[in-house]
Amino acid sequence: RFLSQGYDVICVNIVDRTAAAVLIDKAEEAGVPVIFFNRQPVAEDMLRWEHAYYVGAKAEEGGVLQGRLVLEAWQTDPALDRNGDGVLQYVMLEGEPGHQDAMLRTEYAVKTLTDAGVAVEKLASDTANWKRGQAMAKARQWLEEGMGDAIEVVFANNDDMALGAIDACLDAGLTAEELPFIVGVDATPPALDAMEEGALKGTVQNDAAGQARALVELACALACGEKPEG
Repeated sequence: RFLSQGYDVICVNIVDRTAAAVLIDKAEEAGVPVIFFNRQPVAEDMLRWEHAYYVGAKAEEGGVLQGRLVLEAWQTDPALDRNGDGVLQYVMLEGEPGHQDAMLRTEYAVKTLTDAGVAVEKLASDTANWKRGQAMAKARQWLEEGMGDAIEVVFANNDDMALGAIDACLDAGLTAEELPFIVGVDATPPALDAMEEGALKGTVQNDAAGQARALVELACALACGEKPEG
């Protein structure tokens, strides 16, 4: 429909990142550049046409920075190793299944630790779809299963899920001092408030405003027939 209405550029937050090929082929046939954002199509699809673009942060960098937050704490605070076994026990709250940010943040957060020689043990992981309420329910389940004392670190693919884990811990009667080391991604205002309170131990800024600006600048450049940069 957008192609038939003669738009200069089409920006797409695709629902299924593996289904971009048909959109790219239609855009190419019509000669209209297409910009994907938020969900990155697979590399093979992006290579189908030179005027298919993607705007977004490098998800692996978010995972690396999250891992570094935990690594620094592990190396400087002996109390983080609650049971003194020299192994970092963690749980992982993952975002939307199949989303590149969820997969890469999960992979690289842990890889950063193992690459630094830290022994790790995954106690549990589950999908909470970026949602605070779903994360709270998953974390509550883990606590009810008796993992509370064993969890040393909670990795959350975004801040809302990190806050959900905090909600579950506080609801279970844990004090601020008893909370595991919980980290998120996005640096949202509620997360920054939780950091000031000491409940959230760290977050990684995901420059949403910068990405939006880049999306608009790229669309304007393409619409004006300019060669995009970057």
